[in-house]
Amino acid sequence: MAEQDVVDLLTAQHEQIATLLEQLKSEREDQEELLTELVRLLAVHESAEEEVVHPIAKRAKFGAEEMVDARLEEESHAKRALTKLYDLGVHHPNFQSELADFADAVADHAAHEEAEEFVLLRRQYSASQLQHMAGAVRAAEAVAPTRPHPHTGSSAAANLIAGPPLAVFDRVRDAVRDWRTQG
Repeated sequence: MAEQDVVDLLTAQHEQIATLLEQLKSEREDQEELLTELVRLLAVHESAEEEVVHPIAKRAKFGAEEMVDARLEEESHAKRALTKLYDLGVHHPNFQSELADFADAVADHAAHEEAEEFVLLRRQYSASQLQHMAGAVRAAEAVAPTRPHPHTGSSAAANLIAGPPLAVFDRVRDAVRDWRTQG
């Protein structure tokens, strides 16, 4: 069996994100846990895309800069919206309406990536290169912040400089939160 490539990896994550959003819309008892998982998954996913995928896509083809810049702008808006959603909390009266708007924006963003950027990557890079990119994405996710930090920017450089210290802070905060909820 061939190793998973970057497009398959990111598409699977898009499906996970869509599933979490649908579960959150259903107003289940475990909404707080689902929101925490959504925030973590989106934060590491977008950070890795910004560090690895978008810069490679920009270099893949002349003119791809505009397409990638549009995705980066969407991700910047999503970080701010996700932060707002998390700060509201699942019990806020506006949570479900904000969640619905956010879910629509995330679905549109994923559809653009899959139809444009991922197609470009498949056309421009070999299977081996795409598999290597998946490894780079996994490595970036392993050290990515687990919360959105909209004020740090969306560039690869911003993620590489600010990401590791923020990731340490986020992961300590996550550990303390987990300890409190278990104790």
